[in-house]
Amino acid sequence: VAGELLSDEGYRADGRRPTELRKVRARMGVFAQADGSAYIEQGNTKALAVVYGPHEMRGSRSKALPDRALVNCQYSMATFSTGERRRRPHGDRQAGELALHLRQTFEAAILTDLYPRSQIDIYVQILQADGGNYCAGVNAATLAVMDAGIPMRDYVCASSAGLADATPLADLSSPEESAGGPQLVLALLPASGQVALLQLSARLHQERLEPVLEAAMAACRATHALLDSVVREQLRQGCGALGD
Repeated sequence: VAGELLSDEGYRADGRRPTELRKVRARMGVFAQADGSAYIEQGNTKALAVVYGPHEMRGSRSKALPDRALVNCQYSMATFSTGERRRRPHGDRQAGELALHLRQTFEAAILTDLYPRSQIDIYVQILQADGGNYCAGVNAATLAVMDAGIPMRDYVCASSAGLADATPLADLSSPEESAGGPQLVLALLPASGQVALLQLSARLHQERLEPVLEAAMAACRATHALLDSVVREQLRQGCGALGD
């Protein structure tokens, strides 16, 4: 199957080159009610992230951390996201696992020690699933945290990569994910090169792993440049509004 992912001319089914990313569109500040929010489209995958906080712990105070903020994350797939009629897309166990990954990732990036005894809530929902769902969720969450004005050590940028025969493919679409080849999901803090999450769907020989990892890293850096331009545009508009 892997061979069919690339045409003889070296193009993918959607016309992209192997290392080319899908088109990214993103907006910050989409919900006035939240402290921070963002919406992102990566190809046909659409994700929404909403951030509340930092705020005082709700409910049991005993969970409060004396020296830093607690990061609380939820990750969900909208029931209409996959186009298949299922009551619970992909089961709750997987959503819980991804929420945990999200929490660990953002605990590494947010300067939580600035907000002792408080809580930061990050809610991510996949509105349309077409490959790289979790990655789009991470990228939306980064923009939403920035929109909330919560300081981070670095952006968190996520992308996926796979293999067609020996050719690494960046930013997999849904048909490429379901072709059954090895897949790698990477969340990167680009300035330090720190890896926040690395997941591999199948065992890969080290020689084959390196080019796939390289492709994912390059895709994360390209994503960083795109997210950064969205943040700068938001700042520019904000400063423009102040000047009015």
